Amino acid sequence: MEKACTLLVYFDKGSPSMANEIKAELESGDGPAKADAMRRAILLLLNGESLPHLFITVVRYVQSCDDHAVQKLLLLYLETVDKRNAATGKILPEMILICQNLRNNLQSPNEYIRGVTLRFLCRLTEPELLEPLVPSILANLEHRHHFVRRHALSAISAIYSLQQGDQLIPDAPELVERALASEQDPAARRNAFLMLLAAGQDRAVGYLFNNADRVAEWPDLLQMAAVDLIRKVCRSKGRADKGRYIRVIISLLSASSAAVVYEGAGALVSLSSAPTAVRAAANTYCQLLSSQSDNNVKLIVLDRLHELCSSHREVMVDMVMDVLRALASPNVDVRRKVLDLVLDLLTLRNVEEVVLYLKKEVVKTQAAEVKGDEYRQMLVQAIHNCAKKYPEVAALVVHLLMDFLGDPNVAAALDVVLFVREIIETNPKLRVSMIQRLIDIFYQIRASHVCSCSLWILGEYSLSLPEVESAISTIKQCLGDLPFYTVSEERETTDSSKPSQPVVSSVTVSSRRPAVLADGTYATQSAATEIAVSAPASALGSLASTQNLRSLILSGDFFLAAVVACSLTKLVLRLEEIQPAKVEVNKVSTEALLIMVSILQLGQSSYLPHPIDNDSYDRIVLCVRLLCNTGDDVRKVWLQSCRQSFVNMLAEKQFRETEEMKAKAQITYAQPDDLIDFYHLKSRKGMSQLELEDAVQDDLKAATGQFTKDADDTDKLNRILQLTGFSDPVYAEAFVTVHHYDIVLDVTVVNRTKETLQNLCLELATMGDLKLVDRPQNYTLAPESSKQIRANIKVSSTETGVIFGNIVYETSNVMERSVVVLNDIHIDIMDYISPATCADVAFRNMWAEFEWENKVAVNTVIQDEKEFLNHIIKSTNMKCLTPPSALDGECGFLAANLYAKSVFGEDALVNISVEKQADGKLTGYIRIRSKTQGIALSLGDKITLKQKGGNS
Repeated sequence: MEKACTLLVYFDKGSPSMANEIKAELESGDGPAKADAMRRAILLLLNGESLPHLFITVVRYVQSCDDHAVQKLLLLYLETVDKRNAATGKILPEMILICQNLRNNLQSPNEYIRGVTLRFLCRLTEPELLEPLVPSILANLEHRHHFVRRHALSAISAIYSLQQGDQLIPDAPELVERALASEQDPAARRNAFLMLLAAGQDRAVGYLFNNADRVAEWPDLLQMAAVDLIRKVCRSKGRADKGRYIRVIISLLSASSAAVVYEGAGALVSLSSAPTAVRAAANTYCQLLSSQSDNNVKLIVLDRLHELCSSHREVMVDMVMDVLRALASPNVDVRRKVLDLVLDLLTLRNVEEVVLYLKKEVVKTQAAEVKGDEYRQMLVQAIHNCAKKYPEVAALVVHLLMDFLGDPNVAAALDVVLFVREIIETNPKLRVSMIQRLIDIFYQIRASHVCSCSLWILGEYSLSLPEVESAISTIKQCLGDLPFYTVSEERETTDSSKPSQPVVSSVTVSSRRPAVLADGTYATQSAATEIAVSAPASALGSLASTQNLRSLILSGDFFLAAVVACSLTKLVLRLEEIQPAKVEVNKVSTEALLIMVSILQLGQSSYLPHPIDNDSYDRIVLCVRLLCNTGDDVRKVWLQSCRQSFVNMLAEKQFRETEEMKAKAQITYAQPDDLIDFYHLKSRKGMSQLELEDAVQDDLKAATGQFTKDADDTDKLNRILQLTGFSDPVYAEAFVTVHHYDIVLDVTVVNRTKETLQNLCLELATMGDLKLVDRPQNYTLAPESSKQIRANIKVSSTETGVIFGNIVYETSNVMERSVVVLNDIHIDIMDYISPATCADVAFRNMWAEFEWENKVAVNTVIQDEKEFLNHIIKSTNMKCLTPPSALDGECGFLAANLYAKSVFGEDALVNISVEKQADGKLTGYIRIRSKTQGIALSLGDKITLKQKGGNS
């Protein structure tokens, strides 16, 4: 049986003669030499050496040494050395020799010697050695120095907690209570109070109630102990005197210590679910958010506020503006958590205040000295979500956000343009002003994706004659003069006949990399960077400031060129409907055709290293044909169907979000037969508002039986795993509890034999990213008796792991140790993964960023694409981000994106691409991407195991 170890130091064992050297130094050395010898002796003992003949030498030559360092090392030696006979288990006779030395130390005039000796006695577990020292220990309760009294109280508490402690000091609680009444040292008072909490709970409660009016003046150490007492008492005794405990907790919320205030708020919420109690706790957390500078503290407090929001949302709604003040923190994680919490607390009453506050924060990020690209993007997304939930507030911020369309941070600019695209459809009143604002700032846009979306908005929502003409004029101005190049430029020569016109000769640096399309499939994306080499700096500056479309097209972005052609086509078709002068229409149509032909000429020339791709070429040619021969059916498709598709997409998105909100809100809906709490009709009897509300809540719970019923019993039974067979001499089963960062195994071991099992030990080992925290100790099991053994396992990442092991025991009849092998416990990755949602842009960014990919081939007996998709979603506990409308139809192909998050904050991305063959079988691949290798491999193994369908 392994001993309990209170001291552990690594030491490289020396030669076998080291014991003799230590003995010689202890006999003849001075203070420093003896101290060095004692250190080496302790290290040898800690690493398995017994050194049985050294004890007498230590008693003779070390106990009498006056050196304080040697005396402290002597106590460490006595703590480490074996004090019992290994065969009989009885105390060694020579151990009695140390009692007199310990008694002398307890009566020493030096306070330090007394204190360290008392501290050593806290780790001494032999009643035979402690019994003669008890009078000296008790005498130190009245010592003049607080250092001695503090450790005397700790020693009494440790002795009383032993199996025979109540026999050694039977009146310990009474003695400690008297000492507590007269003690002034904070640490000593804390030790005394904790002793009463463990051994004399009624006395501790009496002391707390007798001093309830002065609890706020107690030192923080004692206040923390008082909070622990209240929690323990309320768990064991239920509702008795809960009102008095709540008063104490309320007084602690104004303490000077942040730790006490935090623990007090948590205790208050656990004691009472009354609105007043929840509001007081939330106020306390908000004060901690604003007063504490440590970001870790802020994150922990925000987690507590999230928990309050999930269970008491109606109370937390009033705290939104207090939570928003935490945005003053420069930490990005804190700001993200604050914005997530605020968005969960949005209502029609507070949304305007929230949006105005976020608007002020956006304005702050525009300052030159503030570098907050990521923060600005988070604010834009938050405002976007506010406007989606409550469209009436969009007018407050939309024009301000449109200034960020030209932001160098492409992600923030893209969020803004997507926000503008949605608001311009859902808010017709803002449409005219938004179109005009977009036309005014279009030349500032530098990102290709933002330009593409802006051009689509101009093509779809420029409805009046001035708007159409302004949009066409802006596009022409941003494209610059035609043609895009001349023959002399193509031959890399400069046209000297036009000195006033800047000639741009370019060297392009091209690159090719895989890109992710909207359906998650791969495509090859080519990019070319244009470097101007011959033009005056001033001319190039003015050119770049207004001709953003020209510079992007000359860099090889022909997808944007195709978007320009489509937008011009829509604008010309709409101009034909609203412009009575046909001459003007023909003129604009001719100019649009010239632009398209120039783009095609540029794409097929050798001016750029990469020619135009086939898709963009076909789209531009289609636009040319439409402008040359326009029919009513074609005009209807281009001017109505495209916009109607966008409207349908928004409607479906809104429907899905509404359904999710309804499903989430149904949890808190009141049932028709729920009791109504008329707390105004309850007799007050001097109770405060908080106590009154809490009493009503308790009455409701008692009436509905919530105090007695346990709804989780069935779930607990389902999580019991059988580890051994019924015919084994030792039967074992485990109840597995999976927390966020650890796994707790409660193993029940039953002795099914008629013999006593000695030194029974549960030996466990792990495979994967699991780590056994502590090793269970040995036990002795009587015939047909049982024992509960708990094991803790640390989890550091999302990865499938295996726990295996055996039970080892001895019997009196058999000299050899018997072994019972346990069944393996598989820790499923699904216990750590939960469905989540993210924007399509965020999914693409993560897919491009994450480096770990696991590619799994489709191998299933399922022959329907949608059925296979639903089976994978159910097996992996992920959420499908692809809208149902995109999965409609029977085309023989299916591509969908799945997303989930782990409890460790890891993102799991999955793309499913399948095709139905002629024989009805499904082929394709399932790609998994993540930031860490463990989740990619474990999720791939899970999919491989489950994808066949049926009962596999």
